[in-house]
Amino acid sequence: MSTTSTVDRAFEAALYADTDAALDTGASLLAADPAADAELARRGREFVAGAWRRGWQPADVVRFVRRELEDEHLRLLARLVVEEHEQEHEQGPEAGKRQSPPGPRWAAQLDEVRELAAHPTRADRFSHATAALELYRLLLRLPTLEPLDRPQSTGGAQNSPHPESRMLSRIRALLAKAEATGFPEEAEALSAKAQELMARHSIDEALIAARAHSKNAPGACRIGVEPPYETAKAVLLDAVARANRCEAVWNEDLGFSTVVGFEADLEAVELLHTSLLVQATTALTKAEAAQRKGGRKRTKTFRQSFLAAYAHRIGDRLAAVAEAQVAEAEAESAGTGGAGAPEQDLLPVLAARDVAVREQVTRMFPDTVTTRVRGVSDLAGWRQGAEAADRAQVGARPRLPS
Repeated sequence: MSTTSTVDRAFEAALYADTDAALDTGASLLAADPAADAELARRGREFVAGAWRRGWQPADVVRFVRRELEDEHLRLLARLVVEEHEQEHEQGPEAGKRQSPPGPRWAAQLDEVRELAAHPTRADRFSHATAALELYRLLLRLPTLEPLDRPQSTGGAQNSPHPESRMLSRIRALLAKAEATGFPEEAEALSAKAQELMARHSIDEALIAARAHSKNAPGACRIGVEPPYETAKAVLLDAVARANRCEAVWNEDLGFSTVVGFEADLEAVELLHTSLLVQATTALTKAEAAQRKGGRKRTKTFRQSFLAAYAHRIGDRLAAVAEAQVAEAEAESAGTGGAGAPEQDLLPVLAARDVAVREQVTRMFPDTVTTRVRGVSDLAGWRQGAEAADRAQVGARPRLPS
């Protein structure tokens, strides 16, 4: 019997019949034929390439497999992703597996996948075959997503992430220190400086693009929204996105939000959302500890209400901070005018970018719906979540020395 026919028989038994007996039959066929291993791996790489054609990216597939399956499946997926990438690189662009060349975000995701692939597995042949078939079942049934990679533009700059700039490195380092320190005043100063740098970076990018008459269009990225309490986390991400002139569309079934915006703003959303989520989780842990110390048992409704209130209040605070930053930048622009060449007016530039983002969202997601937040029923949780949001470090403060 050929190795191809072994794999075909195993797939016929296991991939299209969602039962344990069918899975065991397919795994037994593969485990009994070591010569079929290469063909099994080749089919796996084809499933991975099929996911790319349906709009998925490495981080998306890793996140979904981690949620639906086990660590063994995740390591197997990581090896297949790395192998598929290396194979495509050897074959060159004529392979035609993707509609457009992957950008720096894709490359960064591959670096993380390589770390997963480096972990060894010690499964026996039957267990390995079972894991492969379970993984292939999942990959086979992935739905089509909105593509994020766009063709290379001509005559203008590309809206792709820049290499890690000194500015972004400073922002990342400041937020990391703010999350790690045990001193609230230090965390406040560090987070305030990071927020200040992010806002200035975004405004500067918008003005530079306008002066250069850049033809850049908004891009998009996907950010995981993981359980538990994913509704409140999605609301938090939406608040961060809106404050940074982006829009977020939540896919509850697949566990992520797609954030649409210009690149500098997308970078700010990714960094600030991660930091605020860490702050919210830390604040929630402390609030629960205080409640237990007082003899009151906290429940799922407390945690849900806490995080929902945190997200709601943070949205208000971020909106106020964003407006203040724009007003400051506009005042600075007016103050530096005069006899020389006129400064680019900031407000029309930002308004035009807002329109471009909204149009891009409409093109990508013509059928989005708005839903109400449910599960907020614990008054103590709501109050403490709002208080924690008031303490979160998002507001402007006096500048730190450079």
